[in-house]
Amino acid sequence: MIKVISIKRKTRLEPRYHPKMGRLTVPVTRIEKTFLGVPFKLIHKYRETYNGKTKDCVDCVLSKV
Repeated sequence: MIKVISIKRKTRLEPRYHPKMGRLTVPVTRIEKTFLGVPFKLIHKYRETYNGKTKDCVDCVLSKV
């Protein structure tokens, strides 16, 4: 049975910049809704800190490089 709509989670490393820490590369996880394997809607995007806590990317002060 083929699922028409499914939810997938992908983790990628993204370069970010913070004024106090400088450049750093953080793992960002995206949860996307897919239609026949093609992503069409982003449900949630978050990242992990050095302490293991998760933060929403909308609330972060970090800017993409």
